[in-house]
This record gives sequence, structure tokens and C-alpha cells, in this order.
Amino acid sequence: MTIQQNLLRIRQEIYDYSSGKNVHLLAVSKFKPVTDIEAAYEAGQKAFGENYVQEGVEKIQYFRDKGIKLEWHFIGPLQSNKSRLVAENFDWCQTIDRLRIAQRLSEQRPLNKTPLNVLIQINISDEASKSGIKPQDMLSLAQDIVQLPNLRLRGLMAIPAATENVDIQWTTFKAMEKLFLELKAHFPQQNIDTLSMGMSGDMKAAIECGSTMVRIGTAIFGAR
Repeated sequence: MTIQQNLLRIRQEIYDYSSGKNVHLLAVSKFKPVTDIEAAYEAGQKAFGENYVQEGVEKIQYFRDKGIKLEWHFIGPLQSNKSRLVAENFDWCQTIDRLRIAQRLSEQRPLNKTPLNVLIQINISDEASKSGIKPQDMLSLAQDIVQLPNLRLRGLMAIPAATENVDIQWTTFKAMEKLFLELKAHFPQQNIDTLSMGMSGDMKAAIECGSTMVRIGTAIFGAR
């Protein structure tokens, strides 16, 4: 199937799983050439996610030079020495897991740009190999982030442990939904509207448990 056909199928699945609610599709384009991104753009896709800073910046510059406005999300673990590139080039950073990174992003965000949209990454499956904070640390980090002038806290992100067990998927995603609702309740003045969870293998359960943004790569672009 073509990228266009894949996007049409996924959009229909998102609509069906969400009962028509507004769920955003983020096309994960890491390791994919700009020609694939162009094909997705021509099929109406505007938001793309990159895991690696330098690769993402090169793609952003490519489309910027062509005068094509896309929405770029950084969705990989972020090292301090790469924070400036994210602050200067991306529209979103979904993987905030410590205050120092948030502070650097705020300090390095160009003043001629709108505040950087950020999500707190939760290590919901408590995996040693995964980035993200413990659920009990969420409110403390959020309280610090909302004080930073050049960031805009929008919600939460998670990458649960991979499993085909739908019951485990549901349990994990419901735990994330509970945290998301808790965050919204504690910060009613903030525009907390994004729960980024769900990938090609668990999109259905994620949407049914309240995801507002799914991150889909393989199902759009094929295997890497």
C-alpha cells in the first residue's frame, strides 16, 4: 500500500476507535527520507515526530527552505547538549522528564517564536531502560514547568512496555488517563489538552482509554 493509502486507513481507524472524537495523528518519520514525508504531506499530514535531534533539524530545514510549514514534535530522549537545537527548531517537545532540561529549553527558546509546547513523559511501566518520571513526581515537575516563561505545558506522554496483551494495554493506558485528569484538575488555568500515547501496535486501546494523540510510524511508512 502507498503512504497515502496507509494514512487514509489509519485516519478511518482513529475515527472508528474514538467514536468521532478529535484524536491527532502524529506521523513518526525517524529514519525516513524527506520524499516519504513529502508524500505524507501531499496526503494531508501536517504533524511529524522525530526521535533524533540532528536528523530532525535537517528535515525541518529542508521543508523550511521549500516554504512548507509543518508541525514538528521531538519525541526522543533529550540530552542537555542538544536542547538548544530543539528549542530553536521544534514546535513541541514531548519528552520532558527533568526540570533542568525544561529550564534550558525555556532559556534557549527564541523570543520571536511562540512558547514551546511540552509534555511530561511518564515512565508508566517503570522500565529501567526507558526515560520518563515516576507518576508520583508528575505534579511537582509540572508546578515548576508552568513557571517557565517560554514553555507551554500541554499534557503527558508515555511509551508503555510493548505487549500484545490487550488487558495489560488497557490497564496501563487507564493509569495514564487518570494521571492526565489529575494534571488537568490541578492546573485549570493551563491548556492541558494532550495525552500522547498509542503507537502502531496498541493504538486502539490507547484511543479507547482517552489518548488525544497517537504516534504512528510503521503503519504509515512501513518498516524501518
